[in-house]
Amino acid sequence: MAKGGGARAVAVAPHAAAAQAAARVLKDGGGAIEAMVAAAAVIAVVYPHMTGLGGDGFWLIREPGREPYGIDAGGTVGALATPDLYRARGHQTMPTRGALAANTVAGTLAGWELALAQRPRPTLALERLLEDAITYADRGFPVSDTQAASTAGRLAELRGQPGFREHFLVPDGSAPARGAIWRQPALAATLRGLARRGLRDFYEGEVGALIAADLAAVESPVTGGDLRAFRARLVTPLRMAHSLGTLYNLPPPTQGVLSLMILGILDRLDLDRRPREGADMIHLALEATKRAFLVRDRHKGRFLEAGADVGEWLTPSRLDDETRAIDPVRATPWRALEGPADTVWLGVVDRHGCAVSFIQSLYHEFGSGVVLPGTGICWQNRGTSLSLAGAADRIAPGGRPFHTLNPALAVLADGRVLAYGAMGGDGQPQTQAAVFTRVAVYGDDPRQAVAAPRWLLGRTWGDASDDVKIEARFPDTVFRELEGRGHVVSRLAPFDEIVGHAGLVMRDATGAVSGGADPRSDGTVVFVD
Repeated sequence: MAKGGGARAVAVAPHAAAAQAAARVLKDGGGAIEAMVAAAAVIAVVYPHMTGLGGDGFWLIREPGREPYGIDAGGTVGALATPDLYRARGHQTMPTRGALAANTVAGTLAGWELALAQRPRPTLALERLLEDAITYADRGFPVSDTQAASTAGRLAELRGQPGFREHFLVPDGSAPARGAIWRQPALAATLRGLARRGLRDFYEGEVGALIAADLAAVESPVTGGDLRAFRARLVTPLRMAHSLGTLYNLPPPTQGVLSLMILGILDRLDLDRRPREGADMIHLALEATKRAFLVRDRHKGRFLEAGADVGEWLTPSRLDDETRAIDPVRATPWRALEGPADTVWLGVVDRHGCAVSFIQSLYHEFGSGVVLPGTGICWQNRGTSLSLAGAADRIAPGGRPFHTLNPALAVLADGRVLAYGAMGGDGQPQTQAAVFTRVAVYGDDPRQAVAAPRWLLGRTWGDASDDVKIEARFPDTVFRELEGRGHVVSRLAPFDEIVGHAGLVMRDATGAVSGGADPRSDGTVVFVD
């Protein structure tokens, strides 16, 4: 279902339980921010391979009468994390799993806290917002296809990590089966404590003390002092003029500028005159993606500076230059630099017109693989994207790693407000471009836009090859034409999870809402009158 009829609010998430939790909050009179906290808490329980309390989060919020604003809840590097520490432990490169990969503060709870502080009309208590998540953690939930597959696929590297077997494997050490009822009693107790004492307790209170003790026990570089010092930050979003309106995304250390660049370049290429599923459209989207990614690769240090001024790449003259560099019939040779990432995007629009675009992540599947016994929290491995020897990206206490995470929002001239996003590392800005273009340029409804066949350049969730991957629903002529232009193309399944989970919610000028959840995920759209 794409349109909500007489509904005035809508929630989308890649797991149905999270969208339903948001909808219940909306029905109880809560606003979009409150609904998003409820959804974020639930999905942290029922999609533990993708996200969790031990990860990071980013918000993009648009309230009527207020300029859009963002929240950066990306954690900082722990006080003990230095290149010398890793080399002394025998590492020449950053480890991706284990205690030394659990090297940044988990920021997402601080983001929930800061978002709730922005509420224009606080309605519901924290206990109510965490209620559904506590129930799922306590009573259990059916293991999803993707959790079962991710656990089985990464079993060799996760089975031996501290706490992982006890919390996410069956007693014989194998992965849980799809549909098995999975309980997380330690996580339920953690959520109950946070509900009673407040979200700051995660960093400074009883929960924070348990986290600090468990991190110290496994010799993580993150200390109790790091937790106590951490705060999420309000940030001013990047904005870009588009022929259809104004587009927003988040500044560094996210790749939000790249997502905007791709759409800014495509806006100059007359996509409305090209078939939406033709080789021309895909070729131009791939080449626009390469132009944006080249900026990232050449200026990596800028993207690691929180709040760095990257507006120069969104100016009309710069976007014109990047557009002119594209050959309309030949592919630019390519190799990707970034790796896979696991993330969830969720969107909510409430009856007052507040729109929230939100993303939350552990980075790789199950993050570092370290599960803290006192709290049941699986800790992220976002700091894996840093290095031991680089100049701009060398790991250092208090630093911030680069984030592929970037929730998107658009305010169109016709009165529509779109909140949209996706998971999938380098796939995020590409999927954002595909979904936005289908809705705003081609006029698809959100359900059609999110479900439509997609493409992917480079590496993303669950995959490491650098070629162009295209879902098999595109006509055979598209594959042949793209190969003829010099693209190295591989064929995916018709609905392939490799291209990521996307979502979009929209409110039009009349207040009517619509939304699309990705059929490649376990998600849904829920409408509220």
